[in-house]
Amino acid sequence: MADKLTEIMAHKRAEVAARARPVGLEELAALDARLPRAPSFAAALRRPDTTLAIIAEIKRRSPSAGDIGAGVSAPAQAARYQAAGADALSVLTDEKYFGGTLADLEAVTAHFAAHTPARPCIRKDFMVHPLQVLEARAAGAAAILLIVRALNDTELADLHAAAQAAGLDALFEIHNEAELERALARQATIIGVNNRDLAIFRCDLGLSERLIPRFPAGVTAISESGIHTAEDAARVRACGAHAILCGEALMKAPDPAALAASFRSA
Repeated sequence: MADKLTEIMAHKRAEVAARARPVGLEELAALDARLPRAPSFAAALRRPDTTLAIIAEIKRRSPSAGDIGAGVSAPAQAARYQAAGADALSVLTDEKYFGGTLADLEAVTAHFAAHTPARPCIRKDFMVHPLQVLEARAAGAAAILLIVRALNDTELADLHAAAQAAGLDALFEIHNEAELERALARQATIIGVNNRDLAIFRCDLGLSERLIPRFPAGVTAISESGIHTAEDAARVRACGAHAILCGEALMKAPDPAALAASFRSA
């Protein structure tokens, strides 16, 4: 597979450019002041019992796995994750490559508005413009994803500032030491190691084992992708992960609650 991330980012930039308009920090702050706040994403990732927090992902398909849950209802899956005790949810909103939409995020946050206990949701997409941050906040998200590899330093700084103005947490996603340094230079407080190389979609839990011990104290560490078993969860917990982000395994699990419990007991 050629560099898939380059392909995806080119498509995303063109897609967003078609509807882009200037979005300033003042507009984002005003939106935040006007709308109710979602539960804290950052707080959900640090469990008081020190077991792994679980970010359960709603993902219908991916370039690496193909169809995962084609046609699944986002709020119905959110209800399953809620019953399974997930600490937070990740909602894919990219349509072309992952089969998600912004309407999925809106439906999931509406579900949590009507069914307690609520869970914070991160908008999982390829962020390139502050308009996407505004959309995330308007849809009820608690956080956004920033893929360090896909953005230059100016874009990272601008999108992080936009998230802060909108009252959103930012998950900085990295894949190597240089990206970790770039995230720390932007004062990242939540950093996720994507064990899947987004260029070629090969997965290696050794990346979390190599990178997470380098995180400064106080930074929340997330291990993302490739976690399918209790043994996988135990590996990343042992290297210092506070939370895991799991999509494919939980989407396909006949009993998501049992799988989530196995992750926590690892």
